[in-house]
Parts: sequence; structure tokens; C-alpha cells
Amino acid sequence: MLTALDHVLLGINDLDRGVNWVEKLTGVRAVQGGAHPGRGTRNALLALGPTCYLEIIAPDPQQQSPAWFSQILTTAEPRLITWAAHTPDIAALAKGAQSAGFEIDGPHDGARTRPDGKTLLWKSFRLKDDRGGLLPFFIEWSRDSVHPAQDAPPGCQIENLDLYSPDSGELMHVLRALSLNVSVAPAEKPRMLLRLKTPRGEVEFTS
Repeated sequence: MLTALDHVLLGINDLDRGVNWVEKLTGVRAVQGGAHPGRGTRNALLALGPTCYLEIIAPDPQQQSPAWFSQILTTAEPRLITWAAHTPDIAALAKGAQSAGFEIDGPHDGARTRPDGKTLLWKSFRLKDDRGGLLPFFIEWSRDSVHPAQDAPPGCQIENLDLYSPDSGELMHVLRALSLNVSVAPAEKPRMLLRLKTPRGEVEFTS
């Protein structure tokens, strides 16, 4: 049930504005990734390494479906909303999470058609209590799908993803139970901090 950071989601209520904002900070322009049918969102991506990427996610004006992440409807300034961890066996991880006492939603099938017509397929599940996004959702990519980091624009490199919580000890215990190795520090309010090395220097994104 080994897991690893797959991608980090940066939410905003307008995708084009989010792409421009990230490019101004990093010097790298994210590529349009496509829409999520039935989930009311669309995205743009940039690579953070060979198996990790940043997903800028926003409401899709072409869909009537409510946005999967409702908070992005009113998020005028880009902020981290959650993250995803990759697993090679999502069925086993879901079973293990339930056995450990976690309530989950899924696994569900997911799909996205890229602007070039290629379709990406995956399975994912989320924890019903994700601590406001501090705990990730989990994803297993189809063997027939190229991982998005492989052909997303390069140039940025992840340095670290840190979590902050008033209950840091308890959160660390939960992360370990889910086979996640992520740094947690005590703080007055829950927060995520993503630090990147970019062509324009070190950049931080926060929730």
C-alpha cells in the first residue's frame, strides 16, 4: 500500500486568470489539461518532477454540473485546496483504509479528455473527513494512460509539501496509518504550504 505524492491542486474561480498568475510567479505557463465530465471543473497543468505535477483547477463554464470542489466557485485568489497521493493498488489501499476505521467515498472511475483528443483514465477515492484538504485523495492511473507529469510543461521542481495543524500529532498518526510520509508542524490554523524551485526563484503556494 505504498503511496506517494501525485499532484497538488491549486484552486481558483477562473482558470485563465490562474494560469496567468502561476506563469507570472514561476516563468512557466501551464498547459490546458481538459475538462472533468460531470464534475463541473477543468484544469491546466505543469510538471513538478517526473511523477508529480501542479493542477490549476477551476469551474468549467461549459458544464451545468456543480463544481467538484465547491470552494473554487468563490476563490478569487489562487490557493491550495487539496492534494492527491498515488497508489499502485487502489482497491487494496481502500480496503486497508476501511479496515483501519476510515470512512471513504469510492473508489470511483475517473476520466478526462485532453485537448489533443487523448483520454486519461484513473480510479480514485477520498476520505469523508479529509481535515479540510490536509489529507489527500488517492489515485491509481490506468496503465494505458500517460501520467500527466510526463508531458506537462517542465521547469519547476517541487522542494517540499508541508502540512500545519493545531492537532499535528494526531494528524501525523493518521498520515502514517495511510502510508503517507509528509511533514506536519503545529500551528494555530490548518494550512498547506507548497514550495517550488522555478526559473524565477523559489516560489510558495499556500492554502
